[in-house]
Amino acid sequence: MDIQLTKDGELVVIHDERVDRTTDGTGYVKDYTLARLKELKIDAGNGRHERIPAMEEVLALLGDRLGQGLKINIELKNSIIPYHGMEEKIVELIHKTGFQNNIVYSSFYAKSLERLKSLDSGAKLGILDTKVSDCLYKCKGGCGAAALHPFWKGMDLSKEKLEGYRVRAWLSGHLYPEKPTGTLLNLGALEDLGITDVFLNEPEMYLDN
Repeated sequence: MDIQLTKDGELVVIHDERVDRTTDGTGYVKDYTLARLKELKIDAGNGRHERIPAMEEVLALLGDRLGQGLKINIELKNSIIPYHGMEEKIVELIHKTGFQNNIVYSSFYAKSLERLKSLDSGAKLGILDTKVSDCLYKCKGGCGAAALHPFWKGMDLSKEKLEGYRVRAWLSGHLYPEKPTGTLLNLGALEDLGITDVFLNEPEMYLDN
């Protein structure tokens, strides 16, 4: 999941920096208060609507599953808009709920991961970029990440050079409001490239495979 900050400093879960693509509103998340953001509607089909959730609400919703060992990836969407204080807010919230062992933090912005590490020395970090070589470059630059999060088509290093790292690949498509493809990825072929994990929007498709 991706987090951003509202105008009044609240953590919310939304992918785009703007609300235009996925809601009936317009403009940047950073220019909305949480209350105003909650007024926007997300078309869920069949006349139903959803709302943009606060990060605190998501943790409450997942609380039982997290207690059973579920792990979640939280991406700080701060490489385009530098949300001041985001690292402190998310670390404080996670520690308040006691789920710090269930969280992987990721970002395209290496300095943000350095900041997270300074706030929580035990934080699990993954560095994002398009090419796995750029992820590795950032990682060796001292951001503190133990995992590489490249685009799946950006595997430009041999599998041998990636030994010792979790390589969690992200994929294009399947993102709301796009329709599900109904097709399965060839996970074996991705593994041959050195990919150890994938970010999926349809994990239920793989339960019997």
